[in-house]
Amino acid sequence: MVYLQLDLQYFAADEKTEKATPKKRQDTRKKGQVPKSQDVNTGFLLLLVFGVLYLTGGFMKETMTGMYEHAFTDYLYMDLTEERTASVFLEMTTEAAKVVAPVMGIAILAGLASNLLQVGVMFTSEPLKMDLKRLDPIKGAKRIFSARALVELLKSLLKISVIGIISFSVIWYYKDEMMLMSQKNVDAALAFFGTTTVIMGLVSALALLLLSVLDYTYQRYDHEKNIRMSKKDVKDEQKNIEGDPQIKAKIKEKQRQMAASRMMSEVPKADVIITNPTHYAIAIKYDEAQSSAPIVIAKGVDVLAMKIKEVAKANGVPAVENRPLARSLYQHAELDQPIDEQFYKAVAEVLAYVYQLEKKM
Repeated sequence: MVYLQLDLQYFAADEKTEKATPKKRQDTRKKGQVPKSQDVNTGFLLLLVFGVLYLTGGFMKETMTGMYEHAFTDYLYMDLTEERTASVFLEMTTEAAKVVAPVMGIAILAGLASNLLQVGVMFTSEPLKMDLKRLDPIKGAKRIFSARALVELLKSLLKISVIGIISFSVIWYYKDEMMLMSQKNVDAALAFFGTTTVIMGLVSALALLLLSVLDYTYQRYDHEKNIRMSKKDVKDEQKNIEGDPQIKAKIKEKQRQMAASRMMSEVPKADVIITNPTHYAIAIKYDEAQSSAPIVIAKGVDVLAMKIKEVAKANGVPAVENRPLARSLYQHAELDQPIDEQFYKAVAEVLAYVYQLEKKM
């Protein structure tokens, strides 16, 4: 029964029920793991590209037809030489670039804008690093038959269905005019099919953007679920940030030992040790060349106070008993710092007493 209870506690501690901490979110972001919907990119791209086609369609048609006319009226009768071939190639490339450049430029801007909107500014090389775990066939099969793969399949079917319905609806709406295109000239036919295609693209892009809102919501939910942490993970992370309490305690103990050792080396330089016979010991040094007020060079309580008094006795440093002053100096005076003005008179009396003893001796 006891083993069963321990097992249940172990599984409860390992169950990922806690929200990701800011540090965990930052670490996953550095690895390139962020919530992102590809449908947002596609929707933005299609919307802006078809918008550019709608605005610059006339210019594109004039440029393309001008290229064909020029090719069949001028280039056809030119002598084929190396220089003329290079000139024709350069001219045609320039005209084609004029047509393609607006579309390519807006496509790049759409890709950047959609990524910035979802992810923000992020530079990481982690996704590009080689990971042999990705070649694991077992994990690959798990990904293929996972719940996420099923969701992606349903999303794809939904997108295909929506775009198919929109395309069919637009064609059906313009079917009568389409049937009459055989009686129109080339310019009218190109204008009609271009307009129909742009309308079809814009409506499809808007539909994809609406679907991308649902997809982005799902991606955020899935990302949050994947980066959840167990209570043990949270505790371990806290330990890593703040340090293991046992190690911190050992470091503090070592620091105390080093400070005590340094104080012991300063005690022989003191002018007097002010004591509360059994509990407190304060080592005072006064040097007019270094400071205008006496300085506390060592202080301690109980065991440390006994050590200070032992070192002082071994080095001939006098000790004076003054219980209230010793207690107050221990509480308010800082090591290697001049004492406060409130202690000037009391400490001066002690030093005067010590100096009198030294003169008599």
